[in-house]
Amino acid sequence: MSAGPANAGEIPPHAIVAYLDSWNEPPATSAIGSSLASLPSYITVVDLAFAKPDLLYTGNLDLSLTGLEYRYSGHILRDAIALLKLRVPATRVLLSVGGAAYTDWQALNEVAIARLVQDLHADGVDIDYEPRHPGCAMDADQHIRCAIGPVWRSVVMRLRTVLPRPALLTASVWSVGAYGEGVFADSAPTSRYTGMMLGSLRSPEASEIDMLSINAYDAGPRFNPMEAYRAYRAAWPGVLALGLEVRRRGGDGPFYSAAAVELLAGQVARDGLGAMMVYPLLAKPEGQMGDRLPDGFGLARAMCRGMALGNCDDWPR
Repeated sequence: MSAGPANAGEIPPHAIVAYLDSWNEPPATSAIGSSLASLPSYITVVDLAFAKPDLLYTGNLDLSLTGLEYRYSGHILRDAIALLKLRVPATRVLLSVGGAAYTDWQALNEVAIARLVQDLHADGVDIDYEPRHPGCAMDADQHIRCAIGPVWRSVVMRLRTVLPRPALLTASVWSVGAYGEGVFADSAPTSRYTGMMLGSLRSPEASEIDMLSINAYDAGPRFNPMEAYRAYRAAWPGVLALGLEVRRRGGDGPFYSAAAVELLAGQVARDGLGAMMVYPLLAKPEGQMGDRLPDGFGLARAMCRGMALGNCDDWPR
């Protein structure tokens, strides 16, 4: 087990993490008209989704080659972050790098990423590394090792080098990425991603991470999010967020009612370093039963109630 993050206190207790989906953000002519500037106070970590690992950024808040899809300028984005922090000073804003669409980690441009973080006056980076073929296998010691492990560890250290603490460095991790060993050896479902994170979480580089967010979705109906949470908790001593998603076409679920989300958040809240995550915040539920399930803000409010944070009925202003 790693020593854990050195500054877990930088992330608010029982945080609600929200991926702010730039592709769904409405246009704005000023910072005050943006969704970001008006987020409710119970959302305490905001991940700006998504920037490319190999982004090109030369300055002046030009977002055109970064992968971010906000329909307003980088200057408005920077000012929106400032307005949000003025209203809710404890909020942390991170640049989320990667996602399913942006996968060229071999061409990671950590210097440009750090410069963009600094120009936005953001608090750090969220690593959303989603390899299609992790190359995992059990070794002779009954430990799962994956071909992508050295890549993940290199990404962590390269980003930490250009963004030393107190900058935050968090990571999004796969639903079943802590299954496959010990008491979780037979946890279901299984896939090529089973145990994907275990080797990396045993590495020294893991101590450079300040929070993990479990993508506890798109794993099918047999998947139990609390089983995944317990598996990651066994491998990771730091701040740990359980992530749930808005119902979307093509998603494998599981998808939850607001009442079920509240119950899950209540279980996570028993862990002093437990947190919740919603993806994607601005999305509306789609597909079968979509009209009966919460949107992103509905998920966040249910998480707030489950963790008894207060001000849970706040709406974006």
